[in-house]
Amino acid sequence: MTLLDEIRVSSSYVAIPEEGGSTTITVTTQDSWTIEKVTTEKDDVEWLTISSTSGSAGESQLTFSAPSAIDGRTAEALLHSGGKTQRINIIQGLAKISEVTAAEVNAGPDGKTFRVTGVCTSIVNTLYGNWYLTDETGTVYIYGTLDEKGATRNFLSLGLEVGDEVTIEGPKSSYQGNPQMVDVTVIQINKSLIKVDSVANQELPIEGGEFIAYLTSKGQGVSVDIPENAKSWLSISSIESAGEEVVVKFNATANTGGDRGTTLIFRTTDGSKNYSTETTLTQKGAILKATIAEFLAAEVGNTQYRLTGVITNITNTNYGNLYLRDFSGETYVYGIDDFQEKGLKEGDIITIVGKRAAYNGNPQVGSAVLESVIPVTAATIAEVLTKPDSSQDYFLVTGEITQIANETYGNLYLKDGDSEIYLYGCYPGYGATGDDRKFLLDTKGIKVGDKLTVIATKGSYNGVPQLAHGIYFSHESAE
Repeated sequence: MTLLDEIRVSSSYVAIPEEGGSTTITVTTQDSWTIEKVTTEKDDVEWLTISSTSGSAGESQLTFSAPSAIDGRTAEALLHSGGKTQRINIIQGLAKISEVTAAEVNAGPDGKTFRVTGVCTSIVNTLYGNWYLTDETGTVYIYGTLDEKGATRNFLSLGLEVGDEVTIEGPKSSYQGNPQMVDVTVIQINKSLIKVDSVANQELPIEGGEFIAYLTSKGQGVSVDIPENAKSWLSISSIESAGEEVVVKFNATANTGGDRGTTLIFRTTDGSKNYSTETTLTQKGAILKATIAEFLAAEVGNTQYRLTGVITNITNTNYGNLYLRDFSGETYVYGIDDFQEKGLKEGDIITIVGKRAAYNGNPQVGSAVLESVIPVTAATIAEVLTKPDSSQDYFLVTGEITQIANETYGNLYLKDGDSEIYLYGCYPGYGATGDDRKFLLDTKGIKVGDKLTVIATKGSYNGVPQLAHGIYFSHESAE
């Protein structure tokens, strides 16, 4: 121990129980003092609390506190006084690293450090090092990988490739309920004996064609796995080997459905251990026109769907996160490309193309692109009565129901102030035909006296103005 005349501490090492608690030391200085925690980019030491950050000359009590720890942890504090610095080391528990499987990582508590070995099956970010590790029990998402010097944003220096067997160590955490390991340290990389060097025609056209994978294999032969759900449209046409160079050719049939894709796995062995690598291919398909109910019933995937409906609520005006409703149901749209430039608003009727996606098990439209829009103008009944008849111009109109002429189709009268207009049909949503147009009033419990908002065009019958083919938007019960 180095003894300083300007600063004396009763102990330069502070031990806090693993189950949490406090430890107090005595500080004696000839001048006023300050203390600071030593933090790093990897550890901000938020878990450690120091009773005071400054004090006056003389004798002071300094208390270090921490909540319970899952793993052992250490920190350092610097006590400054009279131009001198005294280092104080803090330790809580003993660091214990558990060697576990991928499934045990995913089920483990946040904050605990694990060591796990598996195969790199996919790399999604080559700057920070975000990738997937898979073993026989499951898959772990890795969010951030440190280089050999413990620095971030240098993943490529590690030389990790898909197919390599790798041992990593790091803390487990969660993001929005999904388990992950963060800023892991790579302990060992066992390079795969097989890798995909390049591919040809990775995105096949709708009419099908040939996909080629060029591999290097240092093992004993090569086998190929085609997933069951792709065997009906994808087949191996040939496997050619010349030394370590292997060329595998596939044939894809014409695609009569939506976009599709698959992951191909290539395997080899050294006689005692198996190695694998993989690549993906996609094939363009037709865009499937669907009702929202049909879209919600579809599986998550790359198939493109064309949906048309009314914007009922915009939850993010920057990205275009919104709710879209037709006569069959309603879905969440997670953003529309270049939304701010489109000038869309609630009530507009839009057609979009997007994929069936999901977030935390909740269905949504992903990668949506706007195809067309029918703008809807908010107007009073008095304003609508001044408009010319048109089947192309839509209005968003609100009024009180004064009379219901037809319960089945929703023919009724709407009044707003001194103005009243006949609504010829109020249907459950955009796209309703036949029997799907019936019984909205009964289903929604809409009655005389309720305030109803509809989307409709301006027309007339025998010279009398009316709203035609109304689309239900919302209502308020008089009760």
